Amino acid sequence: MYCILSFLTTSTFGQTGQPVTLHTKTGNIEGTLLIPETKKQIPVVLLIAGSGPVDRDGNAGKLKMNSLKMIADSLYEHGIASLRYDKRGVGESGGALTSVSDLRFDDFIQDAIGWVHFLSDDKRFNSIIVAGHSQGSLIGMIAAQQKAVSKFISLEGAGEPIYEVLKKQLQEQPPFVWLMSEPILDSLKKGKTVDSIPKILYSLFRPSVQPFLISWFHYNPQTEIKKLNKPVLIVQGTHDIQVGVEDAENLAKADPEAKLEIIPGMSHILKNGPKDRVENIQTYYNPDLPLNKQFVKVMLNFINAPEK
Repeated sequence: MYCILSFLTTSTFGQTGQPVTLHTKTGNIEGTLLIPETKKQIPVVLLIAGSGPVDRDGNAGKLKMNSLKMIADSLYEHGIASLRYDKRGVGESGGALTSVSDLRFDDFIQDAIGWVHFLSDDKRFNSIIVAGHSQGSLIGMIAAQQKAVSKFISLEGAGEPIYEVLKKQLQEQPPFVWLMSEPILDSLKKGKTVDSIPKILYSLFRPSVQPFLISWFHYNPQTEIKKLNKPVLIVQGTHDIQVGVEDAENLAKADPEAKLEIIPGMSHILKNGPKDRVENIQTYYNPDLPLNKQFVKVMLNFINAPEK
């Protein structure tokens, strides 16, 4: 799927980072490589964003969280390189998506694998760590099955297939919503699209996104994490209103060798967040709110720990 990988060179390697490009058949995926100034080989972390139109900094439209940028900055300050990128169809990677109806979950996986190959060709790095946030956790744990990857970090990742996640969320809605949703979900799970979608469900199940959902339904994070014969860190905040502690525990059960870190008070965006749902969501609009300190410490300790 991929053409030759190339750097877009710049004159400095400052904290603003170096623009890099992954060439694909449908267009370029643009990213930022942030490397501390050193003559030694160092680890590099590939940061993979979550669901929706999320850019390389961890922002999506009006949601200004800066989570991925803050992770990259924290790594930089501790002598660790990072690569983060605009998702296919987002920001400077917008041209890589011809139409929503053509997008498949596997495209995101192949983009991540392409970046792994990109980093493995760079002799400045002595190890590659993949860190995926939310939806990026599943993408990352599949990409991390590449031999070039030394370690994997799951950040607020779901512990069951997205089909089950959607099913639970829809069952929590008024009964009539689930009655309308159930036959649609069942059809998509069988790989069959649905033409007639009720207006109330259109944004979730509109025809253009159904092929993507079908492709996403194929993957089970518990199955994929079992395939990782390498160090794994599972990070989960107790105040995450999107993914629960149970998800992290399910991942840990699937990979008993993984290190599980439950962080009190941390929200889905890896920052301190109120338990109240409305107040928690408000933090998604505060780009200056710092990362949870315990999370940063746990992440750094895992990356720097010698491999067994």
